Parts: sequence; C-alpha cells; structure tokens
Amino acid sequence: MIIRIVKMTFDPASVDSFLRIFHNAQHRIEAFHGCKGVDLCRDLTQPNVFMTLSLWETAGDLEMYRKSELFNVTWGETKALFSQRPEAWSLEKQR
Repeated sequence: MIIRIVKMTFDPASVDSFLRIFHNAQHRIEAFHGCKGVDLCRDLTQPNVFMTLSLWETAGDLEMYRKSELFNVTWGETKALFSQRPEAWSLEKQR
C-alpha cells in the first residue's frame, strides 16, 4: 500500500477556488484504478494550508494517475493557486 501526502499552501483568497477544484475531482480520483481513497485535511492553525492523503494499491497505480489527463487538468488548476511551493511524500505502508 502506497500513501501519498501532498502539502499545499494557498493564498487565503484562493482557498474557496481550491476547495471547489478538489471536491469536483475527488470522486474521479477515487475511481481511478488502484486508488483506495483521497482525504483532504486542513491545518488547524493555518487555514490556508491543506494536505491530501491518498492511498494507492501500488506505486505503479500512483504513477499511472500522475501521468493521466485527470491529474494534469486538476493539478494545473490547483498549482495556479499556490502561494508556496508544494511538498509531497510517497510512503510505503509497513506491516
């Protein structure tokens, strides 16, 4: 199981736009082959900082998503709203 965490910081005026983008794409991301779910988390002290937490069956499934049109469109709309460079981590769940 692969866990993908992406930290995104937005201009406060762009938060509502990001939330619309995310909620419009969430069900399509979750329907992508190998995706086991996508959650959106908001920082308690910095309301313009969000993290997505997605679960993938394999690293290959995550890569296929990252090469997809869905990712390119969603990420393109999202990255235009960043106030800081995003950070991302791909982790393998250990048992």
